Amino acid sequence: MDRSRDYRVYEDAVAVPDSESVYSESSRGRSRILLASLTALVALFLSAILVNNSGYPAWDVLASLLTHDTSSLPGRYVWNLDVPVLLAAVAVGAGLSLAGAVMQCILKNPLASPYTLGLSNAAAFGAAFSVIFLQSGAVLSGVLSDVAVPMSAFAFSMVATGIIILLTRVTRVSSETMVLAGIAVSAIFSAGLTLMQYLADPVQLSTIVSWTFGSVSYATIGWDAAIIIVLVASFAYFYMRRWDMNAMNAGDEVAQGLGVNVGSFLMIGLVLSALLSAVMVCRFGVIAFVGLLGPHMARMLVGDDHRYLLPLSVTMGACLMLAAQTVAANVVLPMVLPVGLLTSLLGGPAFIYLLVRRYRR
Repeated sequence: MDRSRDYRVYEDAVAVPDSESVYSESSRGRSRILLASLTALVALFLSAILVNNSGYPAWDVLASLLTHDTSSLPGRYVWNLDVPVLLAAVAVGAGLSLAGAVMQCILKNPLASPYTLGLSNAAAFGAAFSVIFLQSGAVLSGVLSDVAVPMSAFAFSMVATGIIILLTRVTRVSSETMVLAGIAVSAIFSAGLTLMQYLADPVQLSTIVSWTFGSVSYATIGWDAAIIIVLVASFAYFYMRRWDMNAMNAGDEVAQGLGVNVGSFLMIGLVLSALLSAVMVCRFGVIAFVGLLGPHMARMLVGDDHRYLLPLSVTMGACLMLAAQTVAANVVLPMVLPVGLLTSLLGGPAFIYLLVRRYRR
């Protein structure tokens, strides 16, 4: 009996998948997910425009958007109100999510984000400091008075980053422990913010509280252009280092063996991601949980490969902020809720749900 023939028949009947074909199919699947997320982002943007201008014919609104027609009433609403705010929502969501994805990689902690590392509380403290001590016309005047709050918020966010880096350099703790340092720094600035609120008069207190809610309603095309430039430059740098980030997923020792300067990249990555998040929150206030939710949702769809995780984190964060802003602008008309308040209310339960769903698999 020719048993070799039976073995050949068995091998033909049960074909072993080729690893190269499996990898190619997986890459195509992830690319399709990324394309679908970009399509969803465009659809959400157009839907937001239509929902915000539901009192006008949909075709007139879309025509004003596509032709940049500002002579009609719908066109003025679209280009003077909706486009700056929605572009800011997209950029802020994308930037915070990108910063969160990078921090989670380099710190090897799934809870790392601009919010949990204390950068947002530091920015809030800086804004309160500006309102009380650099208030309009008291110390600064003219143009400087208008940018005092965002510049102070930005400066204190970078101070918080410097404190975290200094603590880790002095104590030589692991990258994972940086999150604990961030929590300590966050507690310090939170106490300082409470003190500032106690010292403030009613008008100053109202200004501080409204800033800490987080809102993109104050967006302008100039601010949009500035944060988009920072976002694009940061994304380009981190995407060029995507292979280094993939190597760091296997551990610092493995990454060093593959030629990655782990210490240098950790410092540069942390500073750049902190700079990116500080630019996003210095103007619009505290936006919680987007930097956590965006990367985790992207990771559930495409895994830890940063070739796909970074761009998908950007689009998922943008979609989250865009959807949240649309709901905030229309849920209690004629009032407009601060988008940061909405992300804080819904972000916690959504994050718990995502964690439970992930770890039950």
